Amino acid sequence: MPRAFILVLDSLGIGAAPDADRYGDAGADTLGHIAEACARGDADRQGVRKGPLSLPCMTSLGLGLAAELVTGKVPPGLNPTVLRGRFAAAREVSLGKDTPSGHWELAGTPVTFEWGVFPPEYPSFPKELTDAIIQRGGLPGILGNCAASGTEILAKLGGEHMESGKPICYTSADSVFQIAAHEETFGLDRLLELCELVRTLLDGYNIGRVIARPFVGVPGRFTRTANRRDYSLEPPGETLLDRLKDAGREVVSVGKIADIFAHRGITRAVKGPDSDALFDLVEAEAAHAPDGSLTFANFVEFDSEWGHRRDTAGYAHALERIDARLAGFLPRLRAGDLAVVTADHGCDPTWKGTDHTRECVPALLFGPAVLPGSAGLRTSFADVGQTVARHLGIAPLDAGRAMELG
Repeated sequence: MPRAFILVLDSLGIGAAPDADRYGDAGADTLGHIAEACARGDADRQGVRKGPLSLPCMTSLGLGLAAELVTGKVPPGLNPTVLRGRFAAAREVSLGKDTPSGHWELAGTPVTFEWGVFPPEYPSFPKELTDAIIQRGGLPGILGNCAASGTEILAKLGGEHMESGKPICYTSADSVFQIAAHEETFGLDRLLELCELVRTLLDGYNIGRVIARPFVGVPGRFTRTANRRDYSLEPPGETLLDRLKDAGREVVSVGKIADIFAHRGITRAVKGPDSDALFDLVEAEAAHAPDGSLTFANFVEFDSEWGHRRDTAGYAHALERIDARLAGFLPRLRAGDLAVVTADHGCDPTWKGTDHTRECVPALLFGPAVLPGSAGLRTSFADVGQTVARHLGIAPLDAGRAMELG
């Protein structure tokens, strides 16, 4: 029986979506702008990387050709000499550019409603909500209460938080309520309990995620830890993961996939502190995952460490590192296996602000039986889930059209 692997390079958009102007993102292009910066020498970093973007494995799988489907041009250095995979580009149906919408649509359940969002200006959160959080959470108060970059608000308020015991609460352009707290002075368990409480208090606000943002260190040297936790709403319909679990298949979450799906449709979840550790876990699943299983992985650092921080050189270096890991992963696939490299939205590090960007995403399909070629420009991310559903032999999903693999 075949197996499947979905590898989400979080935020690797490949060009503005047709409706990007609605989101202020007309002209955004995460992959293209990174490749152009590298070609100009603008993404060189001493001792880290230098020169044109080098992604030989993903280039051979059709990454540059997928981008061409969206923008009309292949990003610098990404035109393959030999094609080893089937490639496509996918537009998003869901009404947003956030993590849950992108992942749920990849799994066959587009989001057709508008998410609730908080205004960016202080105070972002309604008084009745913050009063309830303070009272029921036993807090002396909260800090922040505005839209902010996570690293910037830590630098600004981290010291006061440590002295006062008030957690740092902030939002963004996405449908999120984020809470940052020091793991030692506030306590990790206490932070997670507070986030669980806030999740319940947000009923009726239609907010997609409550995110725990634990950190350590001292003023001037704060570092966010790998103990982040997302508390998401449940998907609004049956997903690929639900179908597989109900069919008795194993569904393995690598990274934050389980959090994104509110732990629904998951049979086993594993986490790691960074992309290399997460890829180690993917390789372990390639060695041991049973027939009929799905391994679904999210590599969040592209988004959290490089995209939101507008670090073009860091993003380029991370892409080159994961490309090398993918090259080592290909020979581990068994006969009948299908792997898909894709993304959930964009986060162009050359773009204005620090938010996600509304972009199309790649769908690079490969495995021993997958024939090279183009699967074209797809009208929904759900085509990924539908393709995997057909490959694994379960009933078709409610959304999406399966891509031909040969």
